Amino acid sequence: MRGEGLNFEGHAVGATYRTLGRTVSETDIVNFVNLGGFTEPLFMDMEFVARASLFKRRAAPGALTFSLSEGLIMQTGLIHGTGMAWLGGEIKVVAPVLEGDTIRVEVEIVDKRETSKADRGIVTYRHRVLNQRDEVVMEAKIQRMIRRGAPPS
Repeated sequence: MRGEGLNFEGHAVGATYRTLGRTVSETDIVNFVNLGGFTEPLFMDMEFVARASLFKRRAAPGALTFSLSEGLIMQTGLIHGTGMAWLGGEIKVVAPVLEGDTIRVEVEIVDKRETSKADRGIVTYRHRVLNQRDEVVMEAKIQRMIRRGAPPS
């Protein structure tokens, strides 16, 4: 893990980073579903899952997959102390994440632009969330405000 994140100038378009993996447990899913109020039978009723689900085991809500992927990115230290704001993005769920799956994230810097404020810039990232079989389960294009380095003396 990096001790300090990359400032705006340190972000190179085309650079890629990979996170560690994280196995999604039943406890993760149950806690997230209860905390967020995801009261769908697909997430809470294992009899329904056994009878009517395509997956036949507990599935993670897409919002949980996104949350876990963001946590994995934070653990890299890539934007530690330099990330100023999450500005939004486009997220596409490509495949389910099920209990016992292990996810990791490939992060690519795809664009960056200066702003009118001298202390910050906007960086656009492409996230590919992969499972243990290297299948893409989620894709995202995310924009963040990133702190600029100190101006030269």
